[in-house]
Amino acid sequence: MESLTVRTTLTIPVELLEATDRAVQEGKAKSRNEFVARALRRELAAQKRAEIDAAFAKMADDDEYQAESLAIARDFAKSDWEAFQIGESQL
Repeated sequence: MESLTVRTTLTIPVELLEATDRAVQEGKAKSRNEFVARALRRELAAQKRAEIDAAFAKMADDDEYQAESLAIARDFAKSDWEAFQIGESQL
């Protein structure tokens, strides 16, 4: 499925444009547009991963979350052990 596109203007350092053009000439991208769009997608994905990582990091200091996590682990300990034994018996 092709995304809708919009024309825009970017002001970037000369060395980035030159490096982009070299990448296109070397066949690493079909065009400047493709190269920039791919770079933007990667950066946005990295920012999203950083947000998720930060949320998980907060869980380490959240006493309520830690208590709930331990309670869930205790509740499922028996079924986890049974599943492990079944898996090992099938080896």
